[in-house]
Amino acid sequence: MPLIALTPAQRKDYRAQAHHLDPVVMVGSDGLSDAVRKEIDHALDAHGLIKVRVLSDDRNAREAMFLALADGLNAAPIQHIGKLLVLWRPQPAKVRAEDEDRKPGPRDVKVLKYSKRGGQRPEVRMLRVLGNQRLTPGGQIKRAKPKKVSIKKRAQG
Repeated sequence: MPLIALTPAQRKDYRAQAHHLDPVVMVGSDGLSDAVRKEIDHALDAHGLIKVRVLSDDRNAREAMFLALADGLNAAPIQHIGKLLVLWRPQPAKVRAEDEDRKPGPRDVKVLKYSKRGGQRPEVRMLRVLGNQRLTPGGQIKRAKPKKVSIKKRAQG
């Protein structure tokens, strides 16, 4: 499979995003086994951008492993620095179940009402907000506002 071609700007952006990540998969003394490949594949599906730590001391072997992973898993090689390899692959579209199209369910919200006189504890109220309702800054429950559509878009539709 061909490698994913990225521009230098995209590669730089992914390197910046990967800076704060922790390694998800570690490749031990057994090297690049089928189980490790499968785990890296699952991590790429779940996260898109991952770091892999290779415990081998041979730099040439790590470089070959980096390119083999990128080629075999159809991922873009982002960075190889020391014993860390950074790989990226676009995440697949999530398959939605029928129930996921429903509106959000009720949620319990804690509302604090502060006293006008200083030094008193605020009044704490627990409110249940339904999916078609919203909470105002004053702590009132209102019906959700319908999404406004511009006049031009209504004329097109």
